[in-house]
Formats: sequence, structure tokens, C-alpha cells
Amino acid sequence: MDKYAVQLVNISKSFPGVQALKDVTFTLKEGEVKALVGENGAGKSTLIKILTGAYVPDKGEIYVFGKKVERMTPIISENLGISAVYQNLVLAPHLTVAENIVLGSEPRKMRIFVNKSKMLEKARKVLAEVGYENIIDPNEKLGNLPVAQQGIVAIARALSRKAKVVIFDEPTAVLAKRETEELFRIIKDLKERGVSVIYISHRLEEIFEICDTVYVSKDGKFVGEMPVSETDEDKLISMMVGRKLRKEIYAKRNIGNVVLEVENIKNKKLKGCSFFMREGEIVGLYGLVGSGRTELARAIFGADPIEEGKIQMEGKPVHVKSPSHAIKASLALVPEDRRRHGLALKLSVRDNINLPIYKHISRLSVINHFMERSIANDFVKKLRIKTPSISTIVMHLSGGNQQKVVIAKWLASKSKIFIMDEPTNGIDVGAKEEIYHLMNELASEGAAILFISSYMPELMGICDRILVMRDGKIVGDVPREEMTEEKLLTLAIKEKNGEVSVNE
Repeated sequence: MDKYAVQLVNISKSFPGVQALKDVTFTLKEGEVKALVGENGAGKSTLIKILTGAYVPDKGEIYVFGKKVERMTPIISENLGISAVYQNLVLAPHLTVAENIVLGSEPRKMRIFVNKSKMLEKARKVLAEVGYENIIDPNEKLGNLPVAQQGIVAIARALSRKAKVVIFDEPTAVLAKRETEELFRIIKDLKERGVSVIYISHRLEEIFEICDTVYVSKDGKFVGEMPVSETDEDKLISMMVGRKLRKEIYAKRNIGNVVLEVENIKNKKLKGCSFFMREGEIVGLYGLVGSGRTELARAIFGADPIEEGKIQMEGKPVHVKSPSHAIKASLALVPEDRRRHGLALKLSVRDNINLPIYKHISRLSVINHFMERSIANDFVKKLRIKTPSISTIVMHLSGGNQQKVVIAKWLASKSKIFIMDEPTNGIDVGAKEEIYHLMNELASEGAAILFISSYMPELMGICDRILVMRDGKIVGDVPREEMTEEKLLTLAIKEKNGEVSVNE
């Protein structure tokens, strides 16, 4: 008879205005890798936070390895052998890699002082388990590492706890190809050791590569569960969103005049980048981790300084020295980390949507509240943002709806040029389709879009051409008719002494 590592029975949880879970039962066998899928707002994160003790259910029962847990807390959850790796990395960037790995379980001298030699020894050992002992220095400050390597540190931290149940919540959202392959190797190794895994991802092809079974949730309710071998992507999508999605995401466009020219811009990360964008054009930007994609976006938007080079809009020089200058120039940036850089999490949906335009809807520093509400309501309706009201605090929305609020903010500002850095990371297939549709709509209205993504299929699916970055430079401009994954990766790969390396 199969033994259960986790049993969540008839779990319900509500928040003000939202029924997050309703009578949900979820089980996980020992040594099983189970996918947990559903749209943003389906209740996946709430279920996981109940299992890890971050939330207390309104009703229901929790069993771990057959024993009932009367009240789960984060400490009890960890002591029971449950560990989680979250999409929004819960790490301390100001501490070293080693300090992050042992945080909360530091080896001690005389029960008081941290034993640094044992701490480093433990960190090196767990980094070796994930194949990164020669790549990540345990003495390096975490904040100095690329995001993908920070993701590996988060995985190493979870493994260091000797967990019996490991939860991966959108782990590949911050990982490059090499790190993703390493993650799958780690999961297979965990399964062989009898560790149970809950795997949450909106990239459905990953479910079929790594999982045994799949559990589908919708609007906080159980929809279905089945072996991965007995389903396919179309069936899962239909169960998740309740409709069939369009296969084709590209739309033919009327491409106009050049609206943005970037000429030889340089700073500490960029080594002379030049490119142009035209009205109604969606231009992709691809590169491996550390290639400089995000740094290029930040430099154009004025978030990072430009030491050399120039930017022209519609043939006229512009001096973008700060994000406020960029906004005045009708530039918009949807940042890679929406929670840290794209939203004011403790403000309402209404406040976030109107942030760039408050001076335009105010007179003598007094806000026109009718216009403020009207604009927010219009964009909530247009982008189908799921929120109880425009007064809801934005941190209480699902990831996909938070992303829509970021985009709504820039639509409200009537921007002409959009830089979108990984806009579909961590959001469900239905929300992705809506964002693709919105990008096509913006382009049809004459906007120019720079679309940054690590996921080649979506770049190839929607872009007119794709720029490829390597070592802080743009090394390729590939038109649609010449796009192949092999060509893009070949351009992105770094060559050193005749050897090819895809790890950056």
C-alpha cells in the first residue's frame, strides 16, 4: 500500500472578498513528484502556504507522514521535513552564499558563536550536491550573483535541510537553460532517494518531463488529478482555463518609421550596444544569464547610468538620466522583478495604475478622484484584472494579475515605447495569452515593443525579429524568417579559447 507523505483534507481558506480554497483535498505519496497546476488565482500558493505554516486554514485537516498536525507553523513544518523553493527568492542578498544556505540552522561554537569553518564546509558540500562547487563561491555575497545562480543557492538551501518533502514554486522562472537542466537532475535524484516533490510551473512542457502525476485546481477548487502519461497539454489547459487557447500568437503588422535608435551605449555592464526599433514592431531580446539584457533595459530607461553613447527618439536626441525622464519621453519599463521594481505592493490597484499620471489628473496638488477611479476601472476591465475592487491592496492579487497592473500603469501613461523584461514569467497560460494579445494590440496601434525573454518559443512565436546579446554586446539581429532555436543559441553562446560554454 502506498504511504502518504502529505494529506491535506477538505481545506478551505478565505481572505477579505476572496474564497481562495474551498474543500480542497490534496495528497502526495512518498517518493512521488506531483505537479500542482492552475491559473493564477487558482489557490496553488495558498495551499502551499498552508502546508508550510504561513497560513492557517479556516477548516480542514493536515497530515504529514500519517500523523495529524493540529496547528501548522513554519517551524513545525520545517521540523517535519518540509522545505520550499519559491519563485520570489526568499534570500538575504547582503549575506554570503554560505550564510544564506545555513540561515536559521547555523553550526555553533559553544552554542553562541557561528562556526564559520563548519558553515563553509556545509555550504561547499551542498553546492557539490547540485554540481556548482566550482562555479559558486560560498564566500561571495549573494547579491553579486546572477539571478539564475541565486536560484541555485535557494535550491541548495532547501536541500541542506535534509527535507523529506520539497516544494518547487515556479523554480525555472529565474533559471537559465543550464540551471534548469541541473534542477531536473536534482529532482530525479530526490525521487530516487524517496523524497516527495510538489512541482508548480506554468511551463507545461516541464510537467511532462519531470512529474509522475498532475493535480489541477481552478478558482480554489479541485478540478482533476491523473498520471502525466494519461494526459496532454491541450487537456490540461482546457481543465485550467475552461477554454481552448489560440495556437498562433503572431499577428501581421504594419511596421512604420524608426522611433528609437540606441547607438553604442556603454557602462560597467554594456560594451557598446546599438539597435533600432520601428513603429508597430515587436523586437525580441535574447541572451544567456549575464549577457546584459536587463542592464540594457535599465540603461535605456534611465535606471542605470550611461557612460557613453546616445539615444534618439523619432530622430531627436533624448537624455534619459532617470526613470522620470524616461516617462516624460513616453518610455515604459515592465521590469523583470515586478514585486521589487514594478509595483508599490502596499498600495491599492487604483494607486498603482495611476502612479505615473497623478500630476496629469491633479490640480494644485489635489487629485481628481473621479478621473482616478475612472481610469483604474477602465484598465481593470480592459485587461481583465481579477480583483475584488480597485481599492484592493495589490500585494493580495495573484502574480498574473499583479503583472497586468504593471502593464495597466504604463498603458495609462500613454507610452509609445514599451520595454517588457520577462513579462510572462510565473504567470499562467491564460494570462500569457492575454499578454500576447495585448502586445499585438499595442503594436497594431503603433507602439514599439522590446520583448526580453529567456524562453525562445515565445520570442519566436510573437517577434518580428530577435536581437541576441552576449557579453554586454548585441551580436545578432535575426529576422523572423531566419529564426531557429539553434541559430539563437549559437549566437548567444560564449566562446573561450575555442571552447564553448553556455554557463555565464
